[in-house]
Formats: sequence, C-alpha cells, structure tokens
Amino acid sequence: MRTLQESPLYRICNPRSVAVFGASNRFTAMGTTQLVALKALGYEGKIYPIHPTESSVLGLPAFREVQELPETPDLALIILPTKIVADVLEACGRKGIRHAIVVSGGFAEIGDGGAELQEQMVETADRYGIRFLGPNCIGTVNPYQAFNTTFLEYDAKPGFIGMASQSGSFVTQMFDYLDRFGLGFSTGISVGNEANIDLVDALEYLAACPHTRVITLYIEAIRRGRTFIEAARAVTPHKPIVAYYVGGSEAGSKAGRSHTGALAGPDRLYDGVFRQSGILRARSIEELFDYAWALGSCPVPESHRVVIQTHSGGPGAAAADACGRCGLELPDLSPGTLERLAPHVPGTGSVGNPVDLTFTKNPMEYFADIPRVLLDDPAASGLLMYFLMPSRIVMQALESMGVPRDQVAEQAEAFVAEQARVIAALREAQAKPLIGFSFRSHSDAFMRALLERGVPVFPSPERAAAAMAALVEYRRLREKVSRS
Repeated sequence: MRTLQESPLYRICNPRSVAVFGASNRFTAMGTTQLVALKALGYEGKIYPIHPTESSVLGLPAFREVQELPETPDLALIILPTKIVADVLEACGRKGIRHAIVVSGGFAEIGDGGAELQEQMVETADRYGIRFLGPNCIGTVNPYQAFNTTFLEYDAKPGFIGMASQSGSFVTQMFDYLDRFGLGFSTGISVGNEANIDLVDALEYLAACPHTRVITLYIEAIRRGRTFIEAARAVTPHKPIVAYYVGGSEAGSKAGRSHTGALAGPDRLYDGVFRQSGILRARSIEELFDYAWALGSCPVPESHRVVIQTHSGGPGAAAADACGRCGLELPDLSPGTLERLAPHVPGTGSVGNPVDLTFTKNPMEYFADIPRVLLDDPAASGLLMYFLMPSRIVMQALESMGVPRDQVAEQAEAFVAEQARVIAALREAQAKPLIGFSFRSHSDAFMRALLERGVPVFPSPERAAAAMAALVEYRRLREKVSRS
C-alpha cells in the first residue's frame, strides 16, 4: 500500500499550482464555471488560465500557451474539445507537467471513435510519465486544501467522508446533501473513464488520507477485480468502506456503458466481491451516506443488542420494528439498570425496551441521566434515542416561568444549546454508539445544535436502525477479513 505522498493522486488533490485550459470570461463555458468554483473556495495556490486570445480570465493574468508559464505547474485542468485534448496533454508534457485532470468527455464512453482518441491520450501521457484523472470526469475536491475543480461551489464544511466515484457530477451534487446533516467530504475524487487512474488508486489514496475516517464508492464497474479486492482487504481492517453499485440491473448496466463506458456485472457477482473485500454494500444513495455517517462518527458496537429510549410510544414502537427488520436485538434490561432507572421514570412510563418515559419535567434526566444508565447496561451495545424539543415549547415554558419577553429567544437558544452539549459530551465519553432519530426538520434549532456537535440524528427510526446495523455488520466483516 502506497503512502499518501507516493500516490499518483497526491499532487492532483494537493497541487501547489494549476494550469486551467478551457476557462474564459464567458460564464456559460463549463471551464469558466469550474474556475469560479475553484476561486470561491479560496484556493491559495497559483492559478494560470491558458487562453489563446484573452489577456486575463476572471481577473487572473492569462497565457496564450502553456510554454509561456513562468513555472511548471503541479497540475493541468483540461476542459477542452475532445479532439485537441491529446495535443494539449502533449504540450503539458513538454512543459514538464506530470499530473492532469481531463474533464472533457466524448472518449471511450461514446464508442469506437472516442475510444481511439482516448488511447491516443493514454499513449501521450505514458510517453511523458503523466498521471491523470478522467477523461469524462469532474476532478476532485479537497476542502482541507480549499481545492475544488468541480462545477459547483463547495459549501459544506471539511468532513471525514472520502469518496471515489465513477460519476463526476455525483460528487458535486452531494455537497448540499451532506451539508444538511453537518457532514462534508475529506476528499472527493471523480475517476470518470479511468483511462489512467482508477478506483483502486483512489481507494489507496483515501486509505492513507489522515482526514478520511470512512471511504464511500460509487461504482458502475470494477475493472481490476483482483487488485481491487486485495486493496480493499488491506484497508477494511483499519477504515470502513461502503459501496453503492448501480450496474447490477439491466437498466443500470446500460446507463453505465453510456456514462463511462463501464461493463457491469450481475448483482450476485458484486455481492461476492464486496463480501470478500470486507465492504458494506448500500442499496441507495441515502444508505451510502447514512452508513458512512454512522461509521465515521460512532464507535463499533460489541454486539447487535441495542436499547431504545423515547418519550413517545409511536416512535419507540417504530424503532423497535425497524431494529427487528435489521437484525438488531432488543435485550431485557438488567435488574441493576431497572433499579437505577426507577427514580427517573414516571408512573405513566415504561421500563421495557423501548424505554418510554411518555413525559419528563426535567430535561437533564432525559438527555443525561437516563441515557447514561442505559449505556451502562451490560446487555446493551448501543442506544437509539428519540429527539424532540421544539423551540416554541421551550419559549412558552420560559415565558410561563416569568422570563422577560425580550430575553426569551436568547435564553431558549442557550437552553437548547446546553441540552445538545450534554448529549454530545455523554456520547463522546462512551465506548458504545449513541444514534439519534427525529421527525423534526434538520433546520430545527435543537436538531441543528446536535448536528453541529457531531451527534448523528437520522430523519426516521428506520434509517437510524439501519445505520446501527451497519456498525454491527462492519464489525463482523472486519473480523472476518482479519482472520482470513
């Protein structure tokens, strides 16, 4: 396994300077869009637009050809018509550039004519020792280096999810999706047609990336099967990998061929590949990132036995049903736990599993005392917890307590923040996973406060239970790979 600096992707994801081919002052051009996104994130390296007629592009001094540059950039970003890409790559090679991202499409994914052009490009790269992403890709985003070659501005925070994708825009379109949950990419890599750098290279890079806690893969076809399995098996004992494979159906396979020229295989074949590799398979985009969220933010449980805490019967019952469908077990609480719970549970509540308070006058009991007792139970390896604290109810309670009206909003915000802090502190102090669920919007003040403190809160009990089950499955796969 390569170190981070030995990877061909290191300078592609961490360039000190970049030459941009295809950007102009015309904002409808794709290259311009990508340069705008690169500048918007605050990239601090040198940017050299290459344009045959413009003297400046988006306020940056432009050069007519790459040979005129005052230095040799680390990276070439190429968004040009298909037929001239190989010639431009040749010029980059003569300049001494050894890394490139080829965004341009129209290569192997369209058939024989494009395949010939792609082969010509590969031969040129080989002649100069150039390693490149693509073609037919969107490049990479590395928020920790403020580097983004995609066509959308990166508006999420730097995160712990690494991604390698055979779809370019898939990476880009996940920026906003992840941000809704307080998540973000460590590095996102679009490999496109994989003419030079492929999923295996990306997997090895993300395995070595210090900011990446969990690796996600969007797969249309695996080209180097044996090497992929070997690489994944080396990674999974140390970092979880979650894969979303879209080529198993006839429709998905056909879409993959037209998208990146990938030749897919049947579902059962890929199920076997993933099992051998220790990779968790997601069946939807939601599952891909739900699993990644849990795996990157929670400790791995010792077993499949979990406890549910709620103050509403319906969500608790729904969570219990979801756990059963995911293969999770709800154990009976120990006599010692029942004794410790007694002072905190009202007569109308239930101390079965789920533990249903129905109502509590003291939020600290619900958010600190009770979950601590439940996590201490030796029969429980994890906790699913229902969250509900509408700001309006908090404000009404403060008004009824005589808080001046002009101070209510501020005190409500402070109260909500304190409850979120208590939950986050409890969670961080535990060696068992605590996963939340709620039907409240993630724009709700309490939900937002929890997410900002790293507490995973899923939009439904079904998704929360599936995420907990993914943690259990990762332990099983990790142990299996380590033994074999």
